[in-house]
Amino acid sequence: MPSEFSGKHVTVAGLGVSGVPAAKVLHGLGAHVTVVNDGADERARTQAAELEALGVTVRLGDGTASDSGSAAGLPEGTELIVTAPGWKPTKPLFTAAEQAGVPVWGDVELAWRLRGHGGRKAAPWLAVTGTNGKTTTVQMLASILEAAGLRTAAVGNIGVSLLDAVTGDTEYDVLAVELSSYQLHWAPSLRAHSAVVLNLAADHLDWHGSMEAYAADKGRVYEGNQVACVYNVADRATEDLVRAADVEEGCRAVGFTLGTPGPSQLGVVEGLLVDRAFVEDRHKNAQELAEVSDVNPPAPHNIANALAAAALARAYGVPAAAVRDGLRAFTPDAHRIAHVADVDGVAYVDDSKATNTHAAEASLAAYEPIVWIAGGLAKGATFDGLVAGAAKRLRGAVLIGADRALIREALARHAPEVPVVDLDRTDTGAMPQAVREARRLAEPGDTVLLAPACASMDMFTNYNKRGDAFAEAVRELGA
Repeated sequence: MPSEFSGKHVTVAGLGVSGVPAAKVLHGLGAHVTVVNDGADERARTQAAELEALGVTVRLGDGTASDSGSAAGLPEGTELIVTAPGWKPTKPLFTAAEQAGVPVWGDVELAWRLRGHGGRKAAPWLAVTGTNGKTTTVQMLASILEAAGLRTAAVGNIGVSLLDAVTGDTEYDVLAVELSSYQLHWAPSLRAHSAVVLNLAADHLDWHGSMEAYAADKGRVYEGNQVACVYNVADRATEDLVRAADVEEGCRAVGFTLGTPGPSQLGVVEGLLVDRAFVEDRHKNAQELAEVSDVNPPAPHNIANALAAAALARAYGVPAAAVRDGLRAFTPDAHRIAHVADVDGVAYVDDSKATNTHAAEASLAAYEPIVWIAGGLAKGATFDGLVAGAAKRLRGAVLIGADRALIREALARHAPEVPVVDLDRTDTGAMPQAVREARRLAEPGDTVLLAPACASMDMFTNYNKRGDAFAEAVRELGA
């Protein structure tokens, strides 16, 4: 049966984890597909060969993706561009598309439009975005939905590819979807069943151009919501995005809070997660969902993630018992506030995933006293607010990485009494030394916390490798 893409000339911008599946799906739907990619490394050449064997045209290293200089422009006949989420809106390719009146979609937009293709069930989406906590919340949500007996998957930036989820053989009842600000920027027609913005803090501003543009792209997740727009009571900016959203008639604003919830909120009361939003007479009644101890780990920001996941699940009609069972069954990914070991009465915790100040703030708030291992690539961040807020919790700090001076200077301004070890090295061998120095500073009952507040690429391939190095160094202490 011909699709709307049959015979259409589509340019896919970028290879990688989103571009290759998009090219394959579009080719399978009968489109004439051309893939453009700036890089021409070994991985790109391998992916190109795979696509060319199917009959897809691939142009490597032609300058289309470049931020500066002349660009190759639109491939001849292009009627639609499907872009990888990381490509900036300022790319010359997109300027050329705008001038030619050619629409630009992301892979999420393509997946949204392909729901129900070929007679498949068009599963509703429960969407999660925010500066931090997206992956954990989506995984918690999927676990809760599974506990309710629903066919689901954690998709988007994690798990199953969105395109695979909507075009594959498995028919899902509902999807738990993680969406980045990049993906939302390129998804103009997305309309979720319910959605949450977990939090907002300055991030990726080099891509978006401003905090206002970043927030606006995050807020797209609320557009057209059907049942609930879930927001963070402690983060007014998320509620402001709800107020600005154009939603379906009857869609409700539902808050989550670490305090006692008001009507239309989920929150915490005497060690219990409770719901005052999806109950009869929410002004008088509340429904117990789970115990705080059911959340793994029960750090404050993770309890907030659990409440957000519970709100989306409850918006979909999931019973309270499934929230409890799903949270109990959930195991967080590695390098997310993960307890590595106790050595001589000191706990060692790996939160290498804390790659920005907002994430590190949440991690630092979960423990005291702390010997903090921090540093890496700052990505333009400043650290005064982070250090000022955590100063009373710090026993000491060990700094590594290219931009460690920024953290050292903030510590000097806001926590001058805190001992600081500044390791003047950016090789991977710095991590064992950092752990040994942290051990020297720590006392029994303390927590040595790797929460770098920075990206890892100055020293490690990714945050996973950084966390692995920390864990290995800790194990060597106890050997």
